[in-house]
Amino acid sequence: MFGRLFPESIFPRKLSPAAERRLRLAQARAEESVVRAHVENALMFVDTLAEELSFDRAIDTYIRVMGIPEPLASTVATRALVTLGQDLVAARRGPRDADQLTAAADDDLRPRLRLNDAESRQRSAKRA
Repeated sequence: MFGRLFPESIFPRKLSPAAERRLRLAQARAEESVVRAHVENALMFVDTLAEELSFDRAIDTYIRVMGIPEPLASTVATRALVTLGQDLVAARRGPRDADQLTAAADDDLRPRLRLNDAESRQRSAKRA
């Protein structure tokens, strides 16, 4: 039925190399958005269930309840743990001498990681 509605002459099977690259870029952006949304929601899940579940069990529960498939599940869990760990490490680590201050200044010159987006959105949601 669809063969008659959409003949192959209108929708060729092979894309041009430029269209193929644009398609891959769009797919990568979409996949990153899905991962970012899952990380934000997993962190909200951790915060909501903080009194009942440990953070690692809350992340595992989120992944199981949402039915996230394995390659994506590992990425979501890792990024959520990285975001949670950044606050813990920052609280324990403080510049003790000039060398550490220089290293901290060098870190400020590096480009910001996109992994921090979930954390900043989560913090702004808490304040609202």
